Amino acid sequence: MSVSPVEVLMRIIDRSWPIIGPLARGHAAIYRMTGGRLGERFPGVPPILLLDHVGARSGRLRTTPLVYMRDGDRYVLVAAKGGHPTNPAWFYNLRAHPHATIQIGARRVQVAASEVIGEERQALWPRALAYTSHWRRYAKRVPPSRTIPLVLLQPR
Repeated sequence: MSVSPVEVLMRIIDRSWPIIGPLARGHAAIYRMTGGRLGERFPGVPPILLLDHVGARSGRLRTTPLVYMRDGDRYVLVAAKGGHPTNPAWFYNLRAHPHATIQIGARRVQVAASEVIGEERQALWPRALAYTSHWRRYAKRVPPSRTIPLVLLQPR
């Protein structure tokens, strides 16, 4: 079975937690400086948005590049953290401060975040897994005791 260079890079990144922070900050800086011309799309990777959110404990503005899926006028995020046993910090930040801003390309949108639960989660989760192999791979890695949260971003 042939593996694409993008898939090889994603596998390396998936296993390289110490470099994720600096890579994400660099990605966000390039994305922002180029108005999304660089950083929104990569071959073999779903589109990426920038999430500007407030730290739950620090109160500082944070920016996180994330793969997203559209659901009508809403945006779906998967808080998989690469299949890590814990949820990502941005998930807790949005729980504490649900109003955020996203940037898709050059367009910025004010959003309100909410965790998807119940029947809506049951409907969206299979769609998310079908959307990208990255999320399927992360779902296989998590401990059985962890449910990966889905987050909806609704434009305000």
